[in-house]
Amino acid sequence: MEDVWQKVAADFADMPDLAEAIRFSIRLILAAALGGLLGYERERAGKAAGLRTHMLVSLGAALFVLIPQQAGMSNADISRIVQGVVAGVGFLGAGAIVKGTRGEDIHGLTTAAGIWLTAAIGIAAGLGRESSAILGAVLAFLILSTLAWVSHRMKKVQPPEQLDVGGDIFGGDQRIRRKRPERKA
Repeated sequence: MEDVWQKVAADFADMPDLAEAIRFSIRLILAAALGGLLGYERERAGKAAGLRTHMLVSLGAALFVLIPQQAGMSNADISRIVQGVVAGVGFLGAGAIVKGTRGEDIHGLTTAAGIWLTAAIGIAAGLGRESSAILGAVLAFLILSTLAWVSHRMKKVQPPEQLDVGGDIFGGDQRIRRKRPERKA
């Protein structure tokens, strides 16, 4: 029976001391918190990928790089793991993109980019680049919260362009011209 307990204890010996456990915990908590910051903003804006999604993406990305780093893998091996995370999260973000029936109605690009950026923040935190992770999260939060307002105001001031196909369909002039809709007073 003692042999069984020794094997179980060996399975949980990946953190040799308290300092390593604290270091590991700080990186994971920071990744989850920074992901939560971005997720909070997206949830506040009423987007589908919110607080929990961003926290899980950031935490998962941090784990994907922290565990191999802790296991002593080389930087080249960790680089390949980062490539896999970036590609995999790109597919996750692609699921958030919805194209409308007219083609120009595309929704979810900002959500997809936010999920992708959240993974990058998690990777930075997992690799021990806490300052970079914090700076990236603060900049992303400012972009998502502040520039959304600016973008909304710009749409009110300058209406979107519309395409106008001139001529008729029976041999007339088929050039496509851009025209601005008339402003309402």
